[in-house]
Amino acid sequence: MAEQAFRFADGGRIDRTQPLSFTFDGRQYSGFYGDTLAAALLANGVRLVARSFKYHRARGIYSAGIEEPNALFELRAGDRVVPNVRGTGVELYEGLIATSQNRWPSLRVDLMSVVGWFPKLFAAGFYYKTFMGPTRKSWLVYEHFIRQAAGLGVAASGPDPAHYEKAEAFCDVLVVGAGPSGLMAALSAGRSGARVILVEDDFQLGGSLLARSPGGRADQWLEGVVTELKFLANVRIMKRTCVFGAYDNLVFGLVERINEHRSDPDAFQPWQRYWIVRARRAILATGMIERPIVFGNNDLPGVMLASAARTYANRFAVGVGREVVVFTNNNSAYSSAIELANAGSEVTVIDSRREFGPGLVRTARDAGVKLHRGHAVARANGGHRVRSVDVTEYAGAQSQLHKTPSKLQKTRFRLRCDALLVSGGWTPTLHLLSQRGP
Repeated sequence: MAEQAFRFADGGRIDRTQPLSFTFDGRQYSGFYGDTLAAALLANGVRLVARSFKYHRARGIYSAGIEEPNALFELRAGDRVVPNVRGTGVELYEGLIATSQNRWPSLRVDLMSVVGWFPKLFAAGFYYKTFMGPTRKSWLVYEHFIRQAAGLGVAASGPDPAHYEKAEAFCDVLVVGAGPSGLMAALSAGRSGARVILVEDDFQLGGSLLARSPGGRADQWLEGVVTELKFLANVRIMKRTCVFGAYDNLVFGLVERINEHRSDPDAFQPWQRYWIVRARRAILATGMIERPIVFGNNDLPGVMLASAARTYANRFAVGVGREVVVFTNNNSAYSSAIELANAGSEVTVIDSRREFGPGLVRTARDAGVKLHRGHAVARANGGHRVRSVDVTEYAGAQSQLHKTPSKLQKTRFRLRCDALLVSGGWTPTLHLLSQRGP
């Protein structure tokens, strides 16, 4: 069994008294109760977890939440196999079986990745121009081979042994998201006597508070609020539940995962339960998603959102790297940089801004963080994982939104690293609100 080489000796919100074993691509690994599949893989030093949809480029874990674009797995086996599941949302359990997708003959040696050796020949969408002839019916021949190269997981071929339920619920206030804002909204409504349903996709309540160092005042507040909510008879807390649809007249569609986090599903419980919830009022406390920054090879394994690295460090006691570069254009990434430095990583911050608060600079340097102001990452280097970055001076002010950056000077220097964290600011999670229209 592989060692958890990147697991901190203490800390985190995991239960170290409950070790768990699982397999990924036939190899056995270990984790702890409270881990996600993604966190357990990172703890064991696994960086390459998938291949890209069409070009079979190496892919690693990019985030720690619902925004994960890369770490998609097949879970379980036989008629219970489930494809295209985000590893960042999979609660680790004893005997979990995970398999990588869309690669042949193996994840590390994928013959289809040869197209990456000829980028000029296999440009994006090349098949729309290349495979058009010599006759109009030629596409019917080419299509089979192109579809074999593309795609992700494979669904089970046999009957689904699980069963499912449908239920309906009514409430005065529906709160979506159990971060600090959602918890406070549910508590205020619950204290007023309103019927409240609090929905959280995660298996733990707390949202962004879980990404903070455990044991502080935030944890005390969280424990007090959750205890009171559980005591209120008019409040229902639904964890492991995704709100996927917001419809007219405040009707919402939910999916509750009942048995997905168990190795041996309860025979008398459904696999999932589909809920239709009708509410008088709805509060969407769904938080924000950190934006990426685009540069050469920004998709290499080891490139990750800065907020995700902080979550893995504080919630799961996992270090994402020993030599870490943080590329940012805002202040929020410094929390990740400082906490990783305090955990023992060698951290360098590349900030595209030339001027910002001197207090932040002083705090970062006191933690041992190296800083390059007015610089940008031009390219990440590596194969199955990032190994270094090319950094260039950022000449002039930042460009306007949706426009190309200002001119970059040609002089560059290279920094060695095994993790590159990026932070391009934050975007509110407005997906449910957008379903309601303008």
